[in-house]
This record gives sequence, C-alpha cells and structure tokens, in this order.
Amino acid sequence: MKLLLAEDDPLLADALLQQLGRAGYAVQHAPNGAVAEYLLEHQPFDIAVLDLGLPMVDGLTVLQRLRRSNPGLPVLLLSARDALDDRVAGFEAGADDYVTKPFDWPELQARLQALLRRSLPQQTALQWQGLVLEPERRRATHNGTALELSGREWSLLNLLIEQRGNVVTKDQIAATWSGEGAESGPGNTIEVYIHRLRRKLEGASVLIRTVRGLGYLMEAETP
Repeated sequence: MKLLLAEDDPLLADALLQQLGRAGYAVQHAPNGAVAEYLLEHQPFDIAVLDLGLPMVDGLTVLQRLRRSNPGLPVLLLSARDALDDRVAGFEAGADDYVTKPFDWPELQARLQALLRRSLPQQTALQWQGLVLEPERRRATHNGTALELSGREWSLLNLLIEQRGNVVTKDQIAATWSGEGAESGPGNTIEVYIHRLRRKLEGASVLIRTVRGLGYLMEAETP
C-alpha cells in the first residue's frame, strides 16, 4: 500500500517512517502542506496521513482541496488539538478518521488498516495450492474440506497467503489481529498460533517457514 505521510515534526516523522516501513507501507513524506499537495496531485496513493498543523498550507486546507479532486482517498488526520470543535471541523472537511497526539503506534496502525479495508472493493475468494479462503464468510477449505480455524488463525492464514513468497513480520501479524480481540486458550503468542496453523495445514502442499529475526514465510512445498 502506498501512503502519504504529511508531518512537519522531524522526530515524529522519522519514527513513523520506520514503523510504517516495517509494517509494509511504501511511504512518501511531505514536511509541509505545499509538498503534500504536490505529491497528492502527481502520485497515486492508497491512503494519506495528514497533520493538521502543517506549515505553508495547513492540513485542513490540504484536505479540503484534496476532496475536490479525489473524494475517495482514505485520509487520517493527526493533531495535538483534541477539542470537539477541531475534530468536527476535520470530519466536516472530509477526514475519514482523526487521531490526537500523543498516540500509540498499534492504535494508529489498526486505524489505518480499518480505513483500507473499508476503501477496498469487496474481496473475492483467495485460491492457492488447494486452499480457498472466502473473506466475506471468513471460511477456509483445503481441497473442499473445511478447516476449523479460530478468528486469529483465519486472519493469520489469510495474511500469509496474501503475502506468500514474502516475509511477514510479527508487527504485521499483530496489526492484522488488532480488531480480533482476545481468544481463550493456553497461549496467546504468535508462535503458538503459527504452531496451531501448521498442524491444521498438515496434508496441504504448503510450508510456513520461520525466518529467524524477521518473521514467517509461506511457500509451496516442493516435492
């Protein structure tokens, strides 16, 4: 996903660039509103994060102008202003979400993913190596036989298959689970769910490899 980050605080911008990059976003940074407007006009983005207090052109003006040319782009506003009037003004200008500073990275990441899910067209079934995942029903089958998966196991499998051939980090998995809530059981770590998923995929021609220090990789099993 290609993301525009318009943030003038260099320390916060640097931290977000690192976090967003690790989460798999391709990020373009705009240090002021003028650069943000230029990038929005000349490059395609899947989502934008705008600070309200941008120099040269403030974030609210950038958003209002953007909505005239690109009404469908998901936009999340960042601001230290937490008054009701400020939040209302942001939504009336066309924001899809509003996060006040300071904020926790997991919450921001979850909100970005929620915006992207709402903006994407209805997903069709994902098919690979005899596995079929139906996002709308959250159902998974292997060669026509249903797999008994919990919500987190289904989300994990979906993420690994979508990113097959690429390493999926623990940060990406945690972000995918952000809206799943807690699940009962003896363990709640990523390693536990990976182990469970491997057992449930026995007989399928796929492997979940552990890439030490990086994350996990889904690939087809070679004969």
